[in-house]
Amino acid sequence: MNDETDVAKRRRGIYLLPNLFTTAGLFAGFYAIVAATKNHFDAAAIAIFVAMIMDSLDGRIARLTNTQSDFGKEYDSLSDMVAFGLAPALVMYEWALLSLGKLGWLAAFIYTAGAALRLARFNVQHAVVNKRYFQGLASPAAAGVLGGMVWVADDYGLRDSVGMAITMAVLTVAVALLMVSNIRYRSFKDLDLRNRVPFVAVLLLVLIFAFVSIDPPQVLFALFFGYAVSGPINSLIFLRKRKQILRRRRQRSGDAQ
Repeated sequence: MNDETDVAKRRRGIYLLPNLFTTAGLFAGFYAIVAATKNHFDAAAIAIFVAMIMDSLDGRIARLTNTQSDFGKEYDSLSDMVAFGLAPALVMYEWALLSLGKLGWLAAFIYTAGAALRLARFNVQHAVVNKRYFQGLASPAAAGVLGGMVWVADDYGLRDSVGMAITMAVLTVAVALLMVSNIRYRSFKDLDLRNRVPFVAVLLLVLIFAFVSIDPPQVLFALFFGYAVSGPINSLIFLRKRKQILRRRRQRSGDAQ
């Protein structure tokens, strides 16, 4: 009876450890919004990146400790919506888009809607799609682009500029469209951190941390912006190669005739 009671309690309860990290990510996203309303944009951008770290840890900890649950998946998705859907849009709106009036909040809403659609599609398709690739830009990476851009531009004092506001509106909408697109992005989920890895991989990780420490705003923005544009570039390369293959096949079939 005691064993059955313990099992029933575990089923009714929730796992604390992974959900603590999810809650930390949710808090970081909420804090980013609060900081932006007080014009602390560097703190807001940092909070978005902290939320990304928490989001990357909660799922891995759940898998390593075998504490996955349906509750955790739903909670993680809702936390992602706040940290990577609402927070980046509102931080960008407070920093640059506010001066554009209706066009500004419309651009921010398009990003929020894009993040919501991206998360909903991921929740529906995650069990059937190739785990090596994301369909569309992942919402944490999209948040990294906007958060990194705000952090860099705020350091350089580029806020009071109409041209910058228009550029940020275009960037916000473009990132939103990438989230809901069918462009494939490498997910890196096929990397198994529990097994042995080559020494070069460890060295590469150390170099990344070293570069980030030199100038966090610029390096982080460069990394996430590069990742965002890698999808369209790889898609164009793939389409070009496919056209070349089809052209060669047609030439071979023509020569055979």
